[in-house]
Amino acid sequence: MTLSANELRSRDFSKILLIKLSAVGDVTHTIPVLNKLRRRYPNAQLDWLVTPAIGELLRHHPAIDNVIDFTRDTSASAWSALAGYARLAAKLRKTRYDLVVDLHGQSRTAILTFASGAPVRIGFDKERPEVWAKSRKVTDSFRKHAWYGAREGAWLAYTHHIPLPTLDVHVIDHYLSVGKLLGFDTGPADFSFRIPQSAHDRIDALLRQRDLAGKAFALIAPRGNWETKRWPDEKSAEVARHFLQQGCGAVVVGGPRERHVGANIARLAPGVVDLTGETSISELAALISRAAICIAHDSGPMHLAVALGRPVVALFGPSDTVWAGPYRRENAVVRAALPCSPCYLRRLSRCTHGHACMSDLSTQAVIERADSVLGAVLAPA
Repeated sequence: MTLSANELRSRDFSKILLIKLSAVGDVTHTIPVLNKLRRRYPNAQLDWLVTPAIGELLRHHPAIDNVIDFTRDTSASAWSALAGYARLAAKLRKTRYDLVVDLHGQSRTAILTFASGAPVRIGFDKERPEVWAKSRKVTDSFRKHAWYGAREGAWLAYTHHIPLPTLDVHVIDHYLSVGKLLGFDTGPADFSFRIPQSAHDRIDALLRQRDLAGKAFALIAPRGNWETKRWPDEKSAEVARHFLQQGCGAVVVGGPRERHVGANIARLAPGVVDLTGETSISELAALISRAAICIAHDSGPMHLAVALGRPVVALFGPSDTVWAGPYRRENAVVRAALPCSPCYLRRLSRCTHGHACMSDLSTQAVIERADSVLGAVLAPA
């Protein structure tokens, strides 16, 4: 029997599973839900299902009892992958969760949500075209490619649905709207998470090696998974040179696949410290926590910087600042005002405007915004 709204808000769940598999930015956006769940159910077993690479960021969080790895071996045969999926489903069912909150909202997580056997399973409502009528006017590409509800029939696995009355709110507020069903407190979003001491020690050692210990530095994250979010290396290097000329350090970060990007920016801006591919996610968080300012596009480093309370300048092109901008940091966004963006196209080959939303974004605009943000932070109270 499905619980009524009042019964759901008053129920004291004892075993809870939160599902958000990836990526860094999305998982960071979900941390406020985790912290609200812990405050709402202080004595519950609270677990999180996530990919192993991102789970490294969560394993030290005091609100989490167990981080459960969602491993998908793409090199395995279909039967082997299916067997692994079945083993994970059996593991979840054996735990006997009484509440599962699926904020990933795709078929793979919906199947696991249903297979868990939890009597209460919460996820987003299905995609409803009429929601666009209650939202601001957007480009046709935005409407075609953007997320606006549980996909791939995932909503069928849930006993209760998180409604989406409008798309004109940040994704964090969408996630936190589960609190209306569960009776969360109405306090502000809490992004707090624990960075292990080992990560702090590793970053301190790296900064000492690069002669940046105790010095102010700007952290630049120039790339991400989407091809269409990438700013030209020459422009990132020009911003780095600006900070170097001001007597501030400049550090470039990125994943192992972006080592060539960091090397190129370091070549174009002598004096830049290139740490591309040298940090784990927890170490990246420790590094960001020490940065004077973070310059990044809509990406994991930008959202980590917001969660850690660091000054941010966010470069936006194909993605939407209302949904995914730096949370409650509207003054941090820099973008080229073009009628074709946001479009939510991921590959450059699909862009018919020559990547103008990023290539037309001037270094001067970014530098001026960075100086303004830093000036506001450093101004005497």
